[in-house]
Amino acid sequence: MTEEIIEYSNHYIPLTRDALIERLQNSLRPKRFHHVLRVEQTAIKLAKRYHVDLEKASIAGLCHDYAKQRPDDVFIAEIKKKHLDPDLLNWGNAIWHGVVGAELLKDECGIWDEDILNAVRHHTTGAVVMSPLEQIVYMADYIEPARDFPGVDRARQITDEDLGAGVAYQTKHTLAYLIKNNKPVYPKTIETYNAWVAKYEGKID
Repeated sequence: MTEEIIEYSNHYIPLTRDALIERLQNSLRPKRFHHVLRVEQTAIKLAKRYHVDLEKASIAGLCHDYAKQRPDDVFIAEIKKKHLDPDLLNWGNAIWHGVVGAELLKDECGIWDEDILNAVRHHTTGAVVMSPLEQIVYMADYIEPARDFPGVDRARQITDEDLGAGVAYQTKHTLAYLIKNNKPVYPKTIETYNAWVAKYEGKID
């Protein structure tokens, strides 16, 4: 994938793209850092396809795993400090890095645009209502070029044809994976399933 560089206007983040890249490189291990670069480029590609703001897609794609490699005590402290849903304390990094990571992005990167923040919050769990940007980041994380799992090519095809159907496909398969592997299911994931999967019955088989 040829890298596309989006120049930031400072409307959504008070950092240049280069400054944000440097911050990410300093806070993520190399494998994760390269993942976020691929997600950014996939998000930009989808944003072009679905007529979504490219700058927002770049920022949200880069920032979706901003807090992924923070220690647990940072998330726990933030949940308590910001008086977030106390049920979050019963979960872990898989949920925290999106939901709580959005709060860290406000404080540390000066991002206050709710569409970008919601794209970060919901990139793992989805949500009942998702903006086109949220759907794009949810899917870009799932189908970026290095992803290699049964069904990923089908996910890419569906997403290119119908973004909402891509959301439904991912949600259906993620829930099936969690159940098959006896993993706990975050309540919002079930809500996402109920909101999206039946709507696209017949398109995601």
